[in-house]
Amino acid sequence: MKTKKQEPSNAEPATEGKLSRKVYERELERLHGELVAMQAWVQTTGAKVCVIFEGRDGAGKGGTIKAIMERVSPRVFRVVALPAPTEREKSQMYAQRYLPHLPAAGEVVIFDRSWYNRAGVERVMGFCSDEQADKFLASISSVERAIVESGVILVKYWLEVSPEEQTRRIEGRINDPRKGWKLSPMDLKSYSRWYDYSRARDTMFAASDSAWAPWYVADSNDKKRARLNIITHLLSKVPYEKVPREKIKLPKRQKPHGYVEPEDTRHHVPAVF
Repeated sequence: MKTKKQEPSNAEPATEGKLSRKVYERELERLHGELVAMQAWVQTTGAKVCVIFEGRDGAGKGGTIKAIMERVSPRVFRVVALPAPTEREKSQMYAQRYLPHLPAAGEVVIFDRSWYNRAGVERVMGFCSDEQADKFLASISSVERAIVESGVILVKYWLEVSPEEQTRRIEGRINDPRKGWKLSPMDLKSYSRWYDYSRARDTMFAASDSAWAPWYVADSNDKKRARLNIITHLLSKVPYEKVPREKIKLPKRQKPHGYVEPEDTRHHVPAVF
């Protein structure tokens, strides 16, 4: 029997104001249970799931991925966030270095940015020419069709945020020492090119929004609401079913048979709290 994957449990109206933390935590707990059920189905059936996250800087990709990963096994769910390409990788077909990271049977792979770097940041920041970006876009739908025809469930998300909310979040990174690592000189340059990114996004959608691998756009001005919406949608795109769980009974512990704890001479973590 299939699980019910899209019905919120008495949640607040979907479009009215910011979502309260109480509702968010309640709904996230429920969705975590569904993600664990999906995980069991993926393992049992050998399904292959690939999820791509793209979007503007500060749109909340990292927080959404963290929310997905919070209660699942990193042996089944893998996050791929590739660094800048090496000189050898620069000479390859652009998508080539991403292909080895695609899921095998029983895996869910989440790309924190993907081969669409070429259509976005590389085009906008001048790391590739317009001709190179256009050639990439002319071929990527065929590549994705081959991926889907190989049995991979491919889901692509674009997280969209308003200029005002992006500014608020990036200023928060500047002023919060816990978030300083999220802000690079490249992020500051990217921030100034809002409309270049808008044009690049529109061109990317026009070229790669296909019947077999459509783009799904998520409004992420409310981070909590966006996370719940994306997880709910992801669950709806994977045809998982509940896998029966065997009843677990704890075995009896063995008897000590003369074992005595030795004198404690180990180094301990100081009890500060």
